[in-house]
Amino acid sequence: MKLLIIGSGAREHALAWKFRQDDPNIELIAAPGNPGIATIARCFPVRADDIDGLFALAQAEKPDVTVVGPEAPLEAGIVDRFTVEGFAIFGPTQAAARIETSKRYAKEIMRRAGVPTAAASHHTDVQSAMRAARMFGAPVVIKASGLAAGKGVVIAETMAEAERVIRSMLGGALGEAGREILIEQYMDGEELSVFALCAGNNAMLLRGVQDHKRLLDGDHGPNTGGMGAYTPVSIDTSLLQYRILNDIIQPTLAALTEDGSAYTGLLYAGLMVSSSGVKVVEFNCRFGDPETEALLPLMLSSLLDPVAEIARGGRVSSATEVKWRIGSSVTTVVAAPGYPTRPRLGERVTLPPPEDNVYVFHAGTTIREDLDLEPDEAAPLLSAGGRVLAITGVAPTLDGAARKSQQYAERVQLPGKQFRHDIGWRELARVRSRRVQPSA
Repeated sequence: MKLLIIGSGAREHALAWKFRQDDPNIELIAAPGNPGIATIARCFPVRADDIDGLFALAQAEKPDVTVVGPEAPLEAGIVDRFTVEGFAIFGPTQAAARIETSKRYAKEIMRRAGVPTAAASHHTDVQSAMRAARMFGAPVVIKASGLAAGKGVVIAETMAEAERVIRSMLGGALGEAGREILIEQYMDGEELSVFALCAGNNAMLLRGVQDHKRLLDGDHGPNTGGMGAYTPVSIDTSLLQYRILNDIIQPTLAALTEDGSAYTGLLYAGLMVSSSGVKVVEFNCRFGDPETEALLPLMLSSLLDPVAEIARGGRVSSATEVKWRIGSSVTTVVAAPGYPTRPRLGERVTLPPPEDNVYVFHAGTTIREDLDLEPDEAAPLLSAGGRVLAITGVAPTLDGAARKSQQYAERVQLPGKQFRHDIGWRELARVRSRRVQPSA
């Protein structure tokens, strides 16, 4: 099989790695890829949002299946284009991708389907948005309706902060993505990310993952695209999975089908779990990042088989038993200095020697081939994005996985690097609490 992966981040590197695990004989190509992906695939310098260029590449290479990583090409209608031309592709149509690309549309679909989510209203002017924010009270969530590269959600702790954010978004700080915003009720609880492989009204759930959005330890600092993740999560019980599938995923898929936008591909449910139940924070129309990097090293079952089946128009079953490696996985993201606002790029990155059960996924790296080097000198690896690497450690325990991930991240040489030292802290606190409970 020849498979084309579209994208250039750690998510796409993890997908490529997993597909190679599932089928050692697979022929992988990527556009544009990255230096990590290039070790296991042929990479072509075609941007992920260059739909014409990607289509020309598909015509030349004739992949059996194409897998789309990021959301931008999905919003641009790459699945529609490839499908019309007869190329099997994994991902939702442009219309179905609105579940992520338009938060207003996602809320409308959830209301129609009776899917539990926070109360929200949409606005295009500051005055009405502020009235809604005051009605909810602080803290209040402010979201750009469109895609904003991970910068479109702010939890305002005060009304003064809410007004600043509202004026900034509606004033053009996020471009077209912030032309319309949602003011949303803040939800207490614990976040959980759950992936569903979907084909129309059918879905197969994967194990839950917990992401860490804030830049700094203790969930402080600005929101980011994600600073790390871990799995398994003890709140992700079989009963919770049943409720997620039956109360959230399947009603949403049915509503999309009724809307003429039947969903195929990966549906990512960002959830808030509390004592009162589970609610949807947001939907994404693709694999999450860094959740994918934490999840796939523990997945024993094939991911390639259901992905290829869905891409070719086949079905999946919620009854499919997905097998997982015993143990825990922790992913630590190594970010550039200045991330997330003004990342400093072009710094040399030096990786420690490989280690067993440590997986290094390239997120934002490049290799400078144009430098004047000595004959035996390798071209340097340089930082090329805000998030540079995703380091996944796997061990029998969460403690052990966290240590593997963080110790390797410590040894990565990148001037001014940033990373969190507490990925999985909620779960670790639960584990430690159980250890000190008195015996019956």
